[in-house]
Amino acid sequence: MNRHEPMPGETGEIREALRQILEARQATRDEARTAAVDKQHARGRWTAREGIAGMLDPDSLVEYGALAKPATEGMSGAADGLVTGTGTVDGRPVVMVAYDYTVYAGTQSAVNHTKISRMFEFAEKQRLPVICWLDGGGARPHDMFVPNRLGSPTFVTFSRLSGQAPTVGIVPGRAFAGHANLAGLCDVAIATKNASMGMAGPPLVEAALGVKLTPEEIGPAEVHYKSGAIDLLAEDEREACALAKKYLSFFSGPQETVPAQDQTKLRELVPESPRRAYDVRKVIEVMADGDQMLELKPAYGRAMVTALTRMGGQTVGVIANQPMFMAGAMDGPACEKAARFVQICDAYDIPILLLCDTPGLMVGPEIEQTCLVRRSARLLSALANATVPLMTVVLRKAYGLGYYIMGSRPLMPAILLAWPTAEFGGMGLEGAASIIFQKELAAIEDPAARAQAHRDYTDELKAYNTSLRVGERFGFDDVIDPAETRDILIRTLGTFPRPPERTTRKRSIEPF
Repeated sequence: MNRHEPMPGETGEIREALRQILEARQATRDEARTAAVDKQHARGRWTAREGIAGMLDPDSLVEYGALAKPATEGMSGAADGLVTGTGTVDGRPVVMVAYDYTVYAGTQSAVNHTKISRMFEFAEKQRLPVICWLDGGGARPHDMFVPNRLGSPTFVTFSRLSGQAPTVGIVPGRAFAGHANLAGLCDVAIATKNASMGMAGPPLVEAALGVKLTPEEIGPAEVHYKSGAIDLLAEDEREACALAKKYLSFFSGPQETVPAQDQTKLRELVPESPRRAYDVRKVIEVMADGDQMLELKPAYGRAMVTALTRMGGQTVGVIANQPMFMAGAMDGPACEKAARFVQICDAYDIPILLLCDTPGLMVGPEIEQTCLVRRSARLLSALANATVPLMTVVLRKAYGLGYYIMGSRPLMPAILLAWPTAEFGGMGLEGAASIIFQKELAAIEDPAARAQAHRDYTDELKAYNTSLRVGERFGFDDVIDPAETRDILIRTLGTFPRPPERTTRKRSIEPF
């Protein structure tokens, strides 16, 4: 007699073997584990499966390893504390891995290391983006022993994903040891404001230092946000998922153009006085399609803004000096942040727009102790060796080596534009006047007269280095009405050839 094996929800007889499988699979779901789920909710946290539901399109998850269990005899735990699979985000395929804090605090085990390595290998082969939900306390020491196992390839495999396809880490709660390592390897790391992260959790810290600390005392999210280890800080899991989706959207190819703001606003955003500050983020926001701007690492390297945007439907990476911090002078953190951002753009063939308004590199004995020599060179090297097109707009100050790095002609930008507020100089013009006219100034005995002469010499240099005068010497490709900027940039983007279809990685991206 032939028996009909119904799908779940159908009526009819089910073979015993199938019944056991269906029951085992159902036991891994949140609705079958109410006590564990309630405990997680009491912590104010989503479960791993809720995180997946918040990230992936409905009903798109194809789960791998749902029936996995701990290797140690007598232990149990749904999916061995790690939910893995493929799915889609806004219709685009991704790999997602989510540590389940309700199972042994989301710790990493011998079996779930095998699961996650399998997914990373799959992502590498298929060149799929990877989203990691990192909620766990590192290794599970009592469940890591498997005969003849000499270590997991998890972290090596994930490192090799760099530049293959975007990788996103979400830290919704606690991420320590191996979980923090995965976050550090991601292209972008997103954390909720109450999350904590560290390379060693409380037990190891106590063993090494003899001090008892809570996870929040070791590595609160705000500390990592300011240090640049976390790229984006979210209010909660829902916002973290929204930020992850927005980040991934910039790697999905051209889209329809979204109307931008009134471009005449650009005429007033940069003050006429070079001593007045303004927020360069507003310039980027006005030029971008709709709300298509996402700033990365805003709390680190604050003298520079690095942001993904869209202009005319095409993704553009923007690097801009920020006059609101140190007048836009470039220090080590700013250069370091921008250099890694160049690597991300270069790896995924995203054109780069440089918005220049800098008095140059920071100066003085204290700044030299921060390895600025190397860190500033890192940004110059990244731009000089990038293969994606560069575009430059000088908003105001274009002085010294800072301007040289920020898209000057030697870097061969596809277009080099200036606004009427632009000033050009080998260094700050007040300082240049002191050096160029040193003898003349020294010959003036009266201090008031000497100060007036210095102002006159400075004004003379400023007159020679206005945007109009530099444009006349063809120091810029054009000096334009700021309101024209977006249109010119979009038309310039249209001249670039389409990037070749890639079957192998173009380049890797340094973890920081």
